[in-house]
Amino acid sequence: MFKDDLLKDKNILVTGGGTGLGKEMASHYAKHGANIFICGRRENVLKETANEIIDKYGTSVSYETLDIRAAQDVDDYIDRIFQKTPLDGLVNNAAGNFISPTKDLSAKGFDAIANIVFHGTFYMTHSVGKRWIERGHKGSIISILATWVWTGSPYVVPSAMSKSGLNTMTKSLAAEWGKYGIKVNAIAPGPFPTKGAWERLNPGGDNDSGYMADIPLGRVGEMSELQNLATFLMADGCDYLTGQTIAIDGAQYLTGGGTFSKLDNLSEEDWEQMRAMIRSSNNKDKADRN
Repeated sequence: MFKDDLLKDKNILVTGGGTGLGKEMASHYAKHGANIFICGRRENVLKETANEIIDKYGTSVSYETLDIRAAQDVDDYIDRIFQKTPLDGLVNNAAGNFISPTKDLSAKGFDAIANIVFHGTFYMTHSVGKRWIERGHKGSIISILATWVWTGSPYVVPSAMSKSGLNTMTKSLAAEWGKYGIKVNAIAPGPFPTKGAWERLNPGGDNDSGYMADIPLGRVGEMSELQNLATFLMADGCDYLTGQTIAIDGAQYLTGGGTFSKLDNLSEEDWEQMRAMIRSSNNKDKADRN
């Protein structure tokens, strides 16, 4: 679909780039010639992904552990990158989410999501954007959102609220930073199964039931489809496209109701089983980090 050197010599940072959608996008950028920077909270995962991309595509990949919830750490990290070379692209992919009845959420649970998705994404965007403006350097920002920004969605209220704020950030910064040559867009994926997210958002692992049946195309997304869109938005040639959030969900959100509306049918016992599965997944992640 694209020329092999489409992104040659571009420097692109992908947050949460060690796994899932972030890894897939970083790999596709590398395939088309970009130099890659990835950050995340698990060094072993980042290292494995970096080595995998280098072995496969022979491009430059730099990685560093980072908790994007810490504003000063974010700014220090971006400063270290720009001291070596200016970025050309930023993908705000790092996120967190879990399903829960809103009545059962604690303040700590809400903050766990909002601090990553809402605050962390702004910290990263602001840190990169202000340096582009200071240097007169054009750039492209892509944030990974969700179709909940238009429909809302039950049982993921902290994420839906946070990503809706980022949808507004996308539009606002496109208008404010357009004069500097900075594009700001977002992608709203439907179901693209990845191990980490799927264990928290679809603990039963049944791709054919529930909300999956409401996708008009009748299937989940393929990673190559998301990769192609992310690469198109990052490449030169569509500079007039900015301030947009693009859904890639097989027309799922047009059927209405929000992604997790089918969970209304769950009993309290069902929820407890799902919470147990989510806790098990979280405990495994903590063990991996240690």
